[in-house]
Amino acid sequence: MSDVIKHECGIALIRLRKPFQYYIDKYGTPLYAVYKLHTLMEKQVNRGQDGAGVANIKLEVPPGSRYISRYRSVDAQPVAEIFKKVQKKFKKAFKELKGDQKDLRYDAKWLQENVAFTGEVWLGHLRYGTHGANEIENCHPMLRQNNWRSRNLVVAGNFNMTNVDTLFDKLVSLGQHPKDRVDTVTVMEKIGHFLDEENQRVFDRFKGIYENPDLSDVIEDNMDMVRVLHRSCRDFDGGFAMCGMTGSGQAFVVRDPSGIRPAYYYADDEVVVVASEKPAIKAAFDANYADIKEISPGHALIIDKYGEYDQHQILKPLEKRSCSFERIYFSRASDPDIYHERKQLGKLLIPQILEEVDYDLENTVFSYIPNTAETAFFGLVEGLEEYLAKQRKKAILDGNLSPEELDKVLSFRPRIEKLVSKDVKQRTFITSDAARDEMVSHVYDMTYEVVKKGVDTIVVVDDSIVRGTTLEKSILRLLDRLGPKKIVIVSSAPQIRYPDCYGIDMSKVKDFVAFRATLQLLKERGLDNLRDEVYAQCVASLETDNAYHQNYVKALFEPFTPEEVSRKVADIVRPKDLKAELSIIFQTVENLHEACPNHSGDWYFTGNYPTPGGNRVVNKAYANFYEGKGVVRAY
Repeated sequence: MSDVIKHECGIALIRLRKPFQYYIDKYGTPLYAVYKLHTLMEKQVNRGQDGAGVANIKLEVPPGSRYISRYRSVDAQPVAEIFKKVQKKFKKAFKELKGDQKDLRYDAKWLQENVAFTGEVWLGHLRYGTHGANEIENCHPMLRQNNWRSRNLVVAGNFNMTNVDTLFDKLVSLGQHPKDRVDTVTVMEKIGHFLDEENQRVFDRFKGIYENPDLSDVIEDNMDMVRVLHRSCRDFDGGFAMCGMTGSGQAFVVRDPSGIRPAYYYADDEVVVVASEKPAIKAAFDANYADIKEISPGHALIIDKYGEYDQHQILKPLEKRSCSFERIYFSRASDPDIYHERKQLGKLLIPQILEEVDYDLENTVFSYIPNTAETAFFGLVEGLEEYLAKQRKKAILDGNLSPEELDKVLSFRPRIEKLVSKDVKQRTFITSDAARDEMVSHVYDMTYEVVKKGVDTIVVVDDSIVRGTTLEKSILRLLDRLGPKKIVIVSSAPQIRYPDCYGIDMSKVKDFVAFRATLQLLKERGLDNLRDEVYAQCVASLETDNAYHQNYVKALFEPFTPEEVSRKVADIVRPKDLKAELSIIFQTVENLHEACPNHSGDWYFTGNYPTPGGNRVVNKAYANFYEGKGVVRAY
């Protein structure tokens, strides 16, 4: 997308199912898991570049040995920084070995007692911060420590909760004194509370039957993690894929009941692996795509201390509403399903585009920007070819063509050009607005002399349009330099009208160009009073429980068709000095669902939130906007 936004974080979990010595002997290195986790995280670095973290737990080390290790970083390249530090641990330990001692580099027992990050359970996280400063304290995994192994908890997640205040109050009612109100802390402490209670429940059950230290093993073997997660998560309202490890080696990944946030797993005799995206698992373990499974909504994949695993229902599954933005933009297009869906998004735009260019393909040039729109562009080109094939067939069957006309019909192809490309060497470091706008124009390289000036229409595909500022400030001006008669910007996503509250950094309604366009239409049509009415409804609902039941902001869009909003968006983003005509086409919601039938989460386009908290967030976000509050997010 030409307007950069931050989004869902990335998770990576590895559980080695065999003794540590097995991997050293088979793969010739004690760093097998390190390399695999590094690959999992590098292949998901698109999901988070604000920070990263890695935690590792060793199994069955003697008391007095450190068995939990963790590194976090907010470095410019946090993943590289973390694994550089991990490898330094090994290099330092190996450097001290002399003579016959060097064989200890391949001795699992010695390694686990002397070198950090030699455990069997691994958890990695990539952070895009939608809340809180970009500081090391806000990086996952988070750690809750205790002298009992099974009470230690490490948590990392891809989540946002809409009801943080409610969760905070719940912790207080349980007798806790949370150090912060952010969802990371409340989630961590809530799981930790019920983990403690489960430990105590099992302890009370077997106390007097077993003596310490055997009682510790009995507690670990009889912990009911399903019970812990059910009691912890039943009050959560939001989108989440939550990963955790206990000090005793249990691990889990629990997914929200609507399946909003993604989570996939793969298992064989050697490993159980979880990641936010399937291509990461494919790359790290060369797994068949058919063997990479989705964790079911409302379920948890639980791995016990012995490496056995299974899915368990934690919460009652709701209608599946997994995030469609994952399919449009965020996740890697190397996933075969996502690749196909993005091509379909492009192909389904053909009727709108043909109508907009008056079916004059001879004088139309097709291109795309940015690179993330490439796959949708391929689908668009494929759709054009199918349209032309039908036209050729019709013309031939009519039988009224001269040889010259037949040659022209058979040889005609859509005009496809790379009009704009980004020069990665350029950096817009200048702080002055005017100077920065000038520098932005040099970030892109243009392809000149392929557009017939004053004759051609340029059709440019973008994957989505959020704020419209990049279009206005740079892209439209650059395209105008090519001298087209008309510019058509095509978004493979529908109009973004409502805030997200489940992981994407789109929380202020005034940022959305479609929202601003609607406000202008209300003013032009003499419907400004509707703004006041919606505000009054939002405020009244926020004082009661009604804010959870209805999205009152929808009423602002009801007087207008999507086409009317699109035309007003074009007016807003049009630079004053633009010479060409300008049109903007947005994908329809119906086509989105046709292209992505298994991922119907569309609340940013339709306002149909999958959880009650979403309705409250949109009502609060509009109230904040109306009152002129510069609040980052409404939850």
